Amino acid sequence: MKILVSMKNIILIGFLTPRKAVIHRLGLLLALALPAFAQAQSDYPVKPVRLIVPLAPGGTGDTLARLTGDLLTAALGQPTVVDNRPGANGIIGMELVAQASPDGYTLLSGSSGNTALNAAMHGDKLRFDVERDFSPVIHVATTTSVVVANPGLPVKSIPDLIALARSKPDFILYASAGIGSAVHLGSALFENMAKVRMNHVPYKGSTPGRLAVVQGEAHIMFDGLLPSLPLIKQGRLRALAVTGLRRSAALPELPTIAETLPGYRAETWYALFAPGKTPLSIVKALNTAVATGLKRADVRQRLLAQGADPAGTSPAELAQLLRQETALWRKVIKDAGIAAQ
Repeated sequence: MKILVSMKNIILIGFLTPRKAVIHRLGLLLALALPAFAQAQSDYPVKPVRLIVPLAPGGTGDTLARLTGDLLTAALGQPTVVDNRPGANGIIGMELVAQASPDGYTLLSGSSGNTALNAAMHGDKLRFDVERDFSPVIHVATTTSVVVANPGLPVKSIPDLIALARSKPDFILYASAGIGSAVHLGSALFENMAKVRMNHVPYKGSTPGRLAVVQGEAHIMFDGLLPSLPLIKQGRLRALAVTGLRRSAALPELPTIAETLPGYRAETWYALFAPGKTPLSIVKALNTAVATGLKRADVRQRLLAQGADPAGTSPAELAQLLRQETALWRKVIKDAGIAAQ
């Protein structure tokens, strides 16, 4: 039957004009290729999946990426290879995924810091468009930050901090992981909502910024809860509040900033993305794989132990979250007059 159909079309092409013959041949090739393409999607995956993490090994984002990789491996039956590609606030790793084939074999373990913040901060200066060149798969988890102070600073709460900042404008030095980082923008949002002025001291990453607060080079920092926790327990840092809308299970006695400044929220979320134009069937397979894993009690316990709240959403919900966060931080950047470096 296939031979007869092919011969029929060959005879037909002989009666067409050259232009129409070319168009007809292209249509034939597409028709023949579609079943093979559909079969390739239905068999997905048939080889290892590469999960690019645009962060250095060892941090919260890397830990959550490896957990995501484990869930993919267990559900899909193919190894997931974690590939750390840090640099330029995640831009280097993101470019690799944006340029990858949309076949589901190269994925991005992204965060609000390297997706929404990069889009808000750099906009059309990037060599990719975050919304166009990435296919949202699933929101994996959200982590909160904590406002920590050097114990020598005479403040024990957010109201104390606001009172001091208002009485001494530009006196308080706040450390960050660099201009435009999540740490910086969370602090800028606080300044805006509290109507205070503090001095920004950027460092080359969260670790040196945290050390600066411990040593008294800076007064405060809006830092990740997990890496700050040991120093808080040792008394080398004083915790003032967490930055999420809810109190953290790790420090349940610690209030949120929102309890003083209603509506304040500066959380970091982590999510799985595929290259733009990845077939919907593959996106759904990836979403189901991770969502199923996130419902397991042992997985939820692992996340909570990392100071992360499990999520698990549809691709559409992640796309909406990305748009909302990009708009929020674009406004913060504009209001604070922050310029990309």
